[in-house]
Amino acid sequence: MAHKRNNQGGLFGQRPQPPARDGATFVPKHDGLRLAAQHTKVLDAMSDGEWHTLGELELSTGYPQASISARLRDFRKKRFGSMDIQRRRVGDVGGLFEYRLGG
Repeated sequence: MAHKRNNQGGLFGQRPQPPARDGATFVPKHDGLRLAAQHTKVLDAMSDGEWHTLGELELSTGYPQASISARLRDFRKKRFGSMDIQRRRVGDVGGLFEYRLGG
């Protein structure tokens, strides 16, 4: 496994807690811990600076591709750090994309 960058490191390299979430369907009691865990695990997987497909991230995190895609969209939002999540098409045809956390 490649060395992981800690772009979100706080004191002693520990990541701060993800910001609180909200929304019409968000129920903190049911969704809070689950989404915070997804946030942390997907960010850890992306922190190596390598390109990853949603399928690869699903295998490494254990979360479904739809959830990973949602977390990647979250990372781009200001409240989640305005991270540079890059996307590129794999091959000349089709809808397969890879994602990378930019520097």
